[in-house]
This record gives sequence, C-alpha cells and structure tokens, in this order.
Amino acid sequence: MTTPTYRQVPAQVDLPALEHAVLDFWREQKIFAKSLEQSEGRPEWVFYEGPPTANGMPGAHHIEARVFKDVFPRFRTMRGYHVARKAGWDCHGLPVELAVEKELGFTGKQDIEAYGIAEFNARCRESVTRHTDAFTDLTNRMGYWVDLDDAYRTMDPEYVESVWWSLKEIFNKGLLVQDYRVAPWCPRDETGLSDHELAQGYETIVDPSVYVRFPLTSGPLAGEAALLVWTTTPWTLVSNTAVAVHPTVTYVVATNGEEKLVVAEPLVGKALGEGWETTGETFTGAEMERWTYQRPFELVEFPEPAHYVVNAEYVTTEDGTGLVHQSPAFGEDDLKVCRAYGLPVVNPVRRNGTFEEDLPLVGGVFFKKADEKLTEDLQDRGLLFKHVPYEHSYPHCWRCHTALLYYAQPSWYIRTTAVKDRLLQENEKTNWFPESVKHGRFGDWLNNNIDWALSRSRYWGTPLPLWRCENDHLTCVGSRAELTELTGTDQSELDPHRPYIDAVTFTCPQCEETATRVPEVIDAWYDSGSMPFAQWGYPYKNKEIFESRYPAQFISEAIDQTRGWFYTMMAVGTLVFDKSSYENVVCLGHILAEDGRKMSKHLGNILQPIPLMDQHGADAVRWFMAAGGSPWAARRVGHGTIQEVVRKTLLTYWNTVAFQALYARTSGWAPSGADPAPADRPVLDRWLLSELHALTDQVTQALEAYDTQRAGKLLSAFVDDLSNWYVRRSRRRFWQGDKAALRTLHEVVETVTRLMAPLTPFITERVWQDLVAPVTPDAPESVHLSSWPEPDLSAIDPALSRQMVLVRRLVELGRATRAESGVKTRQPLSRALIAATGFDSLDPELHAQITEELNVSGLASLSEVGGSLVDTTAKANFRALGKRFGKGVQAVAKAIAETDAAALSLALREGTAAVLVDGETVTLAPDEVIITETPREGWSVASDSGATVALDLEITEELRQAGLARDAIRLIQEARKNSGLDVADRIALRWTSTDPAVIAALSEHSDLIADEVLATDFAQGQAEDTYGAPFTDESLSLTFRLHKA
Repeated sequence: MTTPTYRQVPAQVDLPALEHAVLDFWREQKIFAKSLEQSEGRPEWVFYEGPPTANGMPGAHHIEARVFKDVFPRFRTMRGYHVARKAGWDCHGLPVELAVEKELGFTGKQDIEAYGIAEFNARCRESVTRHTDAFTDLTNRMGYWVDLDDAYRTMDPEYVESVWWSLKEIFNKGLLVQDYRVAPWCPRDETGLSDHELAQGYETIVDPSVYVRFPLTSGPLAGEAALLVWTTTPWTLVSNTAVAVHPTVTYVVATNGEEKLVVAEPLVGKALGEGWETTGETFTGAEMERWTYQRPFELVEFPEPAHYVVNAEYVTTEDGTGLVHQSPAFGEDDLKVCRAYGLPVVNPVRRNGTFEEDLPLVGGVFFKKADEKLTEDLQDRGLLFKHVPYEHSYPHCWRCHTALLYYAQPSWYIRTTAVKDRLLQENEKTNWFPESVKHGRFGDWLNNNIDWALSRSRYWGTPLPLWRCENDHLTCVGSRAELTELTGTDQSELDPHRPYIDAVTFTCPQCEETATRVPEVIDAWYDSGSMPFAQWGYPYKNKEIFESRYPAQFISEAIDQTRGWFYTMMAVGTLVFDKSSYENVVCLGHILAEDGRKMSKHLGNILQPIPLMDQHGADAVRWFMAAGGSPWAARRVGHGTIQEVVRKTLLTYWNTVAFQALYARTSGWAPSGADPAPADRPVLDRWLLSELHALTDQVTQALEAYDTQRAGKLLSAFVDDLSNWYVRRSRRRFWQGDKAALRTLHEVVETVTRLMAPLTPFITERVWQDLVAPVTPDAPESVHLSSWPEPDLSAIDPALSRQMVLVRRLVELGRATRAESGVKTRQPLSRALIAATGFDSLDPELHAQITEELNVSGLASLSEVGGSLVDTTAKANFRALGKRFGKGVQAVAKAIAETDAAALSLALREGTAAVLVDGETVTLAPDEVIITETPREGWSVASDSGATVALDLEITEELRQAGLARDAIRLIQEARKNSGLDVADRIALRWTSTDPAVIAALSEHSDLIADEVLATDFAQGQAEDTYGAPFTDESLSLTFRLHKA
C-alpha cells in the first residue's frame, strides 16, 4: 500500500493562474452546489443579496460589497448553517431608461413617446439582459458564491405581482394615497423623486443671492417704505404670491436718508450693512399681517387676490432679512402657508423645467438660466437692493445630474410618517456595523422621515396597480388573477408592464363606470425593497420558504444605502409585515483611488475589477477589502496597496505551505498515529499549538461580530509569527525530518487554511488540495465543504504565551544591541547577560532559543555579574515636568541630578521613581526623566520596558574561527541554491584559500560545515573536472567547487 503524501508545491506562486485552476475545479466538481446540498436541513442563516442595477459595467466598488456578502455566508456555512444565496437583478427605473435613451440618442420624453412605449420598454429589457453578463463575470471571477442560475429579476411577472400584492396591503391599510404636494422633480426626466433619491444627488453650486425691494401698497408704511426680501431662487419671483414673516419677531424700519426698508430687527446690520439706521418705528409680524405690496414681476396672471404679508412659524432670523418670499408651486412650506390663507397656486414652469412659451422676458427659458435675466430686470427697475453669489449644496437628479426643482403636483404617496414610531422601534432591534449608524446617519433619517413619493411619470417600471373610474372610485389590484376576475378575460399571460397594462380596463366594482389604470409607474427602490418576499413570488407561491427566511440575519452594502436599500427594506417590511426585513447590517465605506480622489472616468483613475484581479489575484483584492483597514471608512485602493497584501500575508502563508510540503516530501513523512502527541513535543511546538487555539477562538469571535478587519489582523500576525519565528527557529528540525515539527506545522496549516477560507477562498482551496486532502482519508472534497475549526480552550497556555513574548522581546533587544555594536549576526559571541522579570523561570528550551537566536555560547543573569555594565546619567525632562511643577521645576531637576542615576533607571523600568524635593517625596513618571546609559568598553547593552540584554563583545580566536566557518556555510548554501540543487541533495566539495585564518577555521569546523551543507565529501584541495564552476569570495580569499554526490 502506497503511503499518502503531499502534492508537490512550487516555491513561487502565480495567484491569478492558481485561481483560474480553482475556478475550473469548483465548476467541474459543482462545489457550491454540494455545499448547499450538504447543509440542507441544518438551521437557516438568512442572507439577502441587494440587487445591482444591470445598466453598465461593474467597478471596483462592486467588489467591496460582494466580498462581505461572500465572507459571512461562507463562514456561517462552515459553522453548521444552511445559507441559501439567491442572486438578483434590479431591472427597472431611471438608470436603465437613461442608458437606453443615450443609446438611442434621445433627449427627453417626447422622443420616447414618438418611438413608442412598447418598443422603448423592449429595449430596456434587452439592455438589462445584456449588462448582466458583465456582473456575472465579476461575480464568478472573484469567487462570490451566489445562485445566478435561479436569480430573481424585478421585471419578471411573478416579481411584479408580488410587489402589487404588497401595495394592495398598504392601500388597504389606508397608507397609499394621492395628494397635491411639493416634491422633488427632475425636469429632464420629467418625473418626481422620493426623499431617499433626493439625498443621493446633492452638488455644490453657486447661485445668485438677491435682496429685492417689495414696495408696500397698504398699511401704515404704504407708499413710503418697501419690504426687503431675500431669495436664492430669483426664478421663483415670477410667481410670487405672498411674503411670510414670523408673528412674534420684531421688524423695524431702517433708512439711509434716501429710502426706507423693513427688515427683522436682529438682521439689520447683516442685511443692510453700513450707512443705515433705524427710525424707531417697530412692528411685530402679527401686526404686519395682510399688508399688501407691489409684486416684483407682473408676468403671470393671478386668478384670486394675493400679494400680501402672511404669518408663518417657520420663518427664522438666522439668514436673509426675516421676510420670506412665498411661491407655493415650488416650496413645501410655502404651499402649506398659502393654503392656510386660501391663496392661489400659480405655476408658470412646465414639467420640462422651462417657463411657458408665451411668458414675457423668460418664455421658453430653463428655470435655472432665467435667474440672470430676471436679476438684470430687477436691477433696471430699481427693485434690486443687492446681489451676492451664494455657494450652497443643491439637489440634482441622482442619475442624470440635472438640477431639480421642487414642484407642486398630484402624486401618489406611501404614508411612511404614519409608521415612523414602528420604524424607530425596528431600528432599535437592528444591529448596525458600525454601531454609530443606528442613531446617527440612519436614525436621523428615520426621525426626519417624510412620506414616500412613490409614483413616477415614466415608462420602464412596475406599474402602479390602481384603477380609477370617472366617479373617483379606486381599485387596487394585487395580481393578474384578480385582473382576470375583474375583466372576465384571461390575464394570466399578460405582460404587467406599460403599455400592455394600460390597455386593461374593467367595470368599477363600486359603480358601473369603466375603470382605467392611473398612468404612473412606481419608484424602482420599492422594487428592491420588496425582494425579501418578491424573490419568491410570495404570497402566490413558495409561502413556506419565504416564512422560514424572513427576516435576514445579514445584509451588507455601501453606507449611502442608508438613504436607499437599507431604508426601503426596513420601510417595506414594516409597512407590510410590521417587522423589518433584516437584523444585522454591515455598512461599507466608499472606495477611493490611490491618490485619495473619487474614481471617475474624467480623472482616468478607475480600476477595472477583472483586470485588477487578473494582475494581483482575487484573493489579494478580497483580503484588502475585508481586512485592509476599517470596512466602514473610505479607503484608498490601488496596485500598491494590494501588492502589499500579497507580499505581507498571502505570500508568507504560501511560502510556509511550500516549506512544509518540501520537507515532508523530502523525508517521506505523512501524518500518522505514530507522531508524538502534543504534550510530548518540544516547547516551541506546544507554544504554537496554544497560539493556534487562541487564534481560532479570537477569529471566530471577530467574524461572529462581523469584524473582518480584526480577523484579518489576527490571521496576518499569526502567519507572520508562524513563518518568521516558528519555522525559522525550527528549520534544522525540518531538515532532519523531525516528526513533531512536521506534525505541528501540518496541524497549524490545516487549521489556518480553514480560518482563512472565507476571506481567501482560492489559495486556501489550493492548499487544501495539496496538503490536506492527499493525506487525510476522510477530508472533505473541498475546504469549503469542511467545518469551522473549534478551539480547545484548555489547550491555551497563557503562561507559555507570556514566556514566549519575553523570549522574543529579549531576542529583539539582543539583535538591536548587536547591530549597534557593528558585530555581524554570524559571528558567535561568548555570552549574553540578561535582566528581565521572568527570565530566571524560563524553560531551559526557551533559554536555548535565545542562545541560538543571539548566536552566543551561553546566557547568564545580569545580577550574577558584579558591577554595572553601563554608566548611567539622569536629568530632568523640563518639557514634561514644567506642566506639573511650573516654577518649582528647577528644584525637581536638582533633586533628580542628586539622586543615584542607576537606582532611578531601575525604578522607572518597573513603573515610577521617587525623589526628595525640599523634604517632600515626589513621584516621577518615566517620561519625566531622561535616562542615558553608555555601555562599558567591551560590552553592548540595550534596555527597554524593564528588560536589559548585554552582549560580551570580546572575540577570542576560537570565536573568530567559528564566525569564519559560518560565513563559509552561508556562501556554500547560496552556491547550492544557484546550482539548482534540491534541498535534500547531498554534495561533494573541494575548497582552497590563501588566508591562514580561513584555512584554520574551515579545517577546525569541517564536520559542522559538512553537516550544515549536506556534504558527504568536504575537503581542502583542487577540484577535478567533474566538479562544477568555481565560486569565489574575495573577502575570505576562498574558492570552492561542488557537484551532486
């Protein structure tokens, strides 16, 4: 029977090539499907995929969210859960429509109407289907396991019907209503927008800020004074209807000797500037009510009396003049105030944002471009008091970037304000990562919640399922089956989109009139917010599946989704089911270019995701996204940052794996029952296994808390310790085929591979196939079919961990002081003297680790050596002490100078030191005293945090020869490597030298050198022709030739 063995692992790894091979393995062996089948029947852990809008090419930011949406389902699957992962596509809405308009060269709705709604929507459907391929390629390439074959699409009839059902539920609760309100309006797309869409499109612009005179025509100041009104939207002055003042604010009359103006008393100086003084006449806002004035423009007719002063509580005295111009067609507060006074609503701006053609001065002009003409006209007529540029944040369409206007019109609203308290209660139950979002960005959003403007005057979207007859009776339809009942004709195959749904009419159930569908479609964000139930076609099918998978345990997207999908998911869930759709949500920061700027085509700094992964590897990109900094902070990503991940973590991990495979194969080792038990292994092995169990416990806790950054830091630090401490310190044991070392490293690699699998699924799969599956008879076919490692808390040895920390700290000090002395590491020294708490109780094996690392013959306690090895001085740190003692600092400094410096140094290493100042004891901290230690001749000393290492620098002839022998070993090892020899190959070697010291050293230490370089024949003399090319080192006057024995 053949002994199982590792596969051969190359020393160098091409991560992208490795990943393509792994992708082939997953696909051919159907590993993702097997992971779902294997976990069937286990407890459900529910994850919802936020559907991307497939209307363009994916970017680097799409990788970020997909990493988190893959890490945690993989982790939970390994933890023993069944995690269904259904993909989805957001197919409706403005993003798709605008992309198609661009393809067709359209400039607005008139082009769509001329082209035909059916034809236009068919192009939208085709566009969505076409662009999903790019997202599918990204999903597959990065190893994001999600069911693309059974993906839901928000445009599918079953999905639309499910959305209709939910709207009918809301309608039946009296929460879906039509109202005449001022709402954000995109003039380019000619549709209203919801508040959460508005929040995603603010841009900084400069608008004209104008102060305008409104001459009074009634009241005590008629004919002699003017109201001074401030606005940043001069175009709305065309339809000015009233001027609002606060009823309790005091307004004053101010004059410059030539005219009189009325302004709020607190704003006189700010609004008018120098040269103005008050006349002593004052009025409250309540006293000014119904004073009439001359309107600034008489370009439109008013059907009813208007243009007088009204009272409004919302008026403030923070900016402007304290008098607010009212144009109810373009302001929510204006509309409320003017409605209360019975004032008319006059709107001279058409739905495309231009003024009506027959209007003088601004007819046919786009509203924003009218500001300049109107301001000039005010100036010409002497009504403009002053004009100041005003920089502020102004809402723009989140998709086409056109400046929005607030527009009064009838729209359909969901009364989310009616469930505000329930939304706040559900938010309290939700775990947000980071936690600050709960009561910050998201909590503020809920507290300031306004009703959801649901309807859109567009084409490609879920039609609003409301039919209305001439008597204004409304019928809300929840399915095509209901339409079949209402119409008396089979509607089961009806495409529930415009224009086909528009043609469906029926007799109103409440009267005999014909009911026709209202023309609007709905906000596409409602579609995506409905995915928890609509993806299953609920309630018409898959009822049990939905009920077992609601709500989600986990969702994750970028932070801006607090105004988008996170909000609509919670709102729809609470409105329909009285329960939020999710319990835990990870909010991700934005991805920036390497220079810190936003990625954009204009700046040329966009990173295409698949080329990025094909250069560095998907695992490298995944590790950076998951562990390369705080996930919820904005992060810079570029080739340099990702390459650092590869170098620091992934290559270190791979090199350790390759090292294990090499020496296990060389010695013919495979794990077996004959390997020493952990308790019988050397202390270094026991320490590593203790650290492994601690790591497993800590990484598990981190991922349970959705903290990939901490998990990554823990794993990266452990991999570094594994390679640069354990493996390096155990190298000789591996050369010798030591079973304890090989078994220990095997166990560690196997566990670390499982711990890293959710974050880096490709490289860990390859390691599993190379090092675990071949030697473990019952190993799962894939690492992603394995279970999560369980830590053995009883195997964690905190005392040993602390001892190893001390050992490594002493080694670092020893290396530092050797480097400072200029004595190279390969030169052996006779001894190191050590002073550190806990040193005397260290295990003898740990003493040996220090001895070997410092390349000294022995260790001793510094206390065993009489006298001090350093001259110590102490002086006051005036900068630190001055803060405490002020003028008394000189007395403290004098006391420090008079105290035994060595005693002070020793006390400060332990914590604090005490000195006597004018008869009183003063306690000093380490940063308040500057300690200088100068080593005595022949010694090199380093101290830190209460530990000291002193190296005896005397180099005897014996030590010098040993150093030369080590130099020779290094040269021969390099020659072996450059000759292409395998690590286990034995060699024969001939050497010559003209330096008597080198000859003596190599002769004296020939056995040691031969053993280290695996030479079966090591001798001085000229080499025969069968030996390879000569290697020469001039510093040693040494030449040698070797060949494979």
